[in-house]
Amino acid sequence: MNHTAPSHQSTDLKQPFSCLPLRATLLDNLSSLGYKTMTPIQAQSLPMMLKGEDVIAKAKTGSGKTAAFGLSILNQLNVENFAAQALILCPTRELAEQVSQAVRCLARLVPNVKILNLSGGVPMKLQLDSLRHDAHIIVGTPGRVQKHLNKATLSLNQLQTLVLDEADRMLDMGFFDDIKTIVSACPIRRQTLLFSATYPPEIKNLGKQFMQRPKEVLIETPHTEYDIEQYFYRVNSQADKFSLLKMLLLHYKAVSTLIFCNTKQQTTDLSKLLCDAKFSSLALNGDMEQIERDQVIIRFANQSCSILVATDVAARGLDIKELPAVINYDLAFEHDVHIHRIGRTGRAGHKGLALSLTTPADAERICVIEKNLSYPLTWRKNDELTSGAPIFYPEMVTVCLDAGRKDKIRPGDILGALIKDAKLPSEAIGKIDITALYSYVAIHRSQSDKAYRYLQNGRLKGRKVNARKLR
Repeated sequence: MNHTAPSHQSTDLKQPFSCLPLRATLLDNLSSLGYKTMTPIQAQSLPMMLKGEDVIAKAKTGSGKTAAFGLSILNQLNVENFAAQALILCPTRELAEQVSQAVRCLARLVPNVKILNLSGGVPMKLQLDSLRHDAHIIVGTPGRVQKHLNKATLSLNQLQTLVLDEADRMLDMGFFDDIKTIVSACPIRRQTLLFSATYPPEIKNLGKQFMQRPKEVLIETPHTEYDIEQYFYRVNSQADKFSLLKMLLLHYKAVSTLIFCNTKQQTTDLSKLLCDAKFSSLALNGDMEQIERDQVIIRFANQSCSILVATDVAARGLDIKELPAVINYDLAFEHDVHIHRIGRTGRAGHKGLALSLTTPADAERICVIEKNLSYPLTWRKNDELTSGAPIFYPEMVTVCLDAGRKDKIRPGDILGALIKDAKLPSEAIGKIDITALYSYVAIHRSQSDKAYRYLQNGRLKGRKVNARKLR
């Protein structure tokens, strides 16, 4: 396999989407969505992808990579051919769902495009029913896609494009054998696109096995001190961390805080300690049932939970544009992972805060972090923290409805019922999420009882649905 030299074009030039050979419907939709100029990853990778070339791209979360490969897939799609023409593999169901929604949004003006999510945590029967009528674009997790291939309920014979999204995390999660099996079911003549937040040697090896003369695009856009305030705090031992964590939460008072731990058990233990201390906290890890994972992410994203304690793998797929603070309860083992963690805050023009708790045992990791930064670490003193502020509770409450996409429920149905029938002020209604089986709506705490009573006793699309508050 012959690699070209990695592309490192200037990220300062703003190029319009109109300079690309995209279908008019895609350009019109981008304009209607307010997308005028390309992000660096889009500007550098889209021209190659639109030519049908294989591409390996390294770019951080939130860089616009989903729109990049989504536009490339949609541009070459033959909507009259109801067969799987593109497969997008993601490490987690959460990321697969977000990618599905993003591609659906890009395809709004393209008629009759069918996009299907094949991920775990959803009954096979629902997916089998959808597959009977085929789909143009499949988004899914390796395990569930392989299960459909084994059952011969999915055919990739006409596949044109294979996308490996967050490829580094798929390898970390042990999906290599699944990916190899899936690739063996794809046509040899295809386009393969590999996107990754980090670029370890394993990614190069993956490219050697599954790709043809891939072009490399490496977007180096590290956050600066102007994007993120990054502070480090010392304690003498692991046992002293929780007291410091409580002081940090009360001092900085972020509306939403993502806390990273290095093990699944730590996420559960730490979240319980926070709840016992009267903080609004939830844990997210790979041992949880899928519906529980869905509800945790939805509650954190719609601000009806203030603190999410997660592992790196579990946090992949979180797409929260305005996350005020990230706390490293444990330092990451690798510098790239540390940068990826703190890069979840300070996005889309917002200021971010990244706090790291350290012990003397972290000396080697701290040296690696400082070596790779363009500025010295900022250490703060623990006795400067003011922890006298009261614990605050989230403004929003999540109500879950036992009806979802399978019942043809749309966000507008819920919004209309709450405003027109329940007489709630529009500003009291927050984020609405629709999954295959359930719908979730965030309601301001002051109006949550009124909304809950209506949803329990009223009607949605002419029928009663069960409703419950998530606590």
